[in-house]
Amino acid sequence: METPALVVHGKAVPYSTALGSLVNNPRYSDVRFVVGQERQEVFAHRCLLACRCNFFQRLLGVDPSPRVSSPVVLSTVPAEAFLAVLEFLYTNSVKLHRHSVLEVLTAAVEYGLEELRELCLEFVVKVLDVELVCEALQVAVTFGLGPLQERCMTFLEAHTQEALRTRGFLELSAAALLPLLRSDKLCVDEAELVQAAWSWARVGAAVLERPVAEVAAPVVRELRLALLAPAELSALEEQNRREPLIPVEQIVEAWKCHALQKGHPARGALCRRRKGTLSREHHRFLDPPFQ
Repeated sequence: METPALVVHGKAVPYSTALGSLVNNPRYSDVRFVVGQERQEVFAHRCLLACRCNFFQRLLGVDPSPRVSSPVVLSTVPAEAFLAVLEFLYTNSVKLHRHSVLEVLTAAVEYGLEELRELCLEFVVKVLDVELVCEALQVAVTFGLGPLQERCMTFLEAHTQEALRTRGFLELSAAALLPLLRSDKLCVDEAELVQAAWSWARVGAAVLERPVAEVAAPVVRELRLALLAPAELSALEEQNRREPLIPVEQIVEAWKCHALQKGHPARGALCRRRKGTLSREHHRFLDPPFQ
């Protein structure tokens, strides 16, 4: 009776090292990329990319020509992130860095590399800090990465004040800022949150070359103006006259809460105190404090 065949495995490290030596190596290369805004030239091997990634299989087609042809331009992915993707495709491992992991994650999502995406997500969670969290939230919202968005929100709710002062916060899209402004668990007072929203809108207005109020429109109604004391609300109203950001009717509704000495029924959520809301005299007429 014939002995069944047995699959035996050689050492993985020498194999991975040998393939890793081919990353961005012009030797035997038959495809050339020009990547990133810096237009860095990167060499690769068509057969390996095609068998490891459907994106590259579609991108490179079936041309069997052994010569290095015209470069494939990938201008949206930074060179460092693209090389990390190649490292993973060649060796099934990758060295990730805090400063570039979100770019690698973005490339992994766009190229359909699920295993690399999961490795990046695990790494992001481990290194998440105040400087990284808003950028991570933006990536999570853009690509629908629910677990990462939840993790970022939990971190932001615990470190709200620090995060509001980062460049990442100012660069959030309206879609990424909305869930933040809707949270009851933010550890920040509403007066500070209003000014942070103003700073965010000014930056967006400068970048998009649009009026501040137009940029702020998708998110500004999530600000809980009724939580401000009358003197603060008056000062905000004056600031809004000089630099329109908040619809006048929204400020009027906040004044109604003061006049009626209770939360406006139609805007109940916007009269609710957040975790970090500082106590003010009129708050005893509003909803119970955050629990």
